[in-house]
Amino acid sequence: MTSAAYFVWLIFQILTFAVFFRIILSWFMMSPSSMSGFLGSIYKVLFQITEPILGPIRRIVPTIGMFDISPIVAIIVLQVIGDVLVRVLS
Repeated sequence: MTSAAYFVWLIFQILTFAVFFRIILSWFMMSPSSMSGFLGSIYKVLFQITEPILGPIRRIVPTIGMFDISPIVAIIVLQVIGDVLVRVLS
């Protein structure tokens, strides 16, 4: 794997983990603007990183009942795009 391919892989892994951790934190917290403290700061950073990815997907993918599946779709899309880019760069 070339250094460019590794860098792309690393970026997509970080984005995937950011979406995953946002899912986990969303189970415990309501809104990033209403939070304070260390976890509030982490959630605000995760929100800023992941919302540009989740926002457009949320407009396309409907919710299923009360469940927002856009993070799952985002993780799948990030993994597929990252894998394609790594293969092209390798």
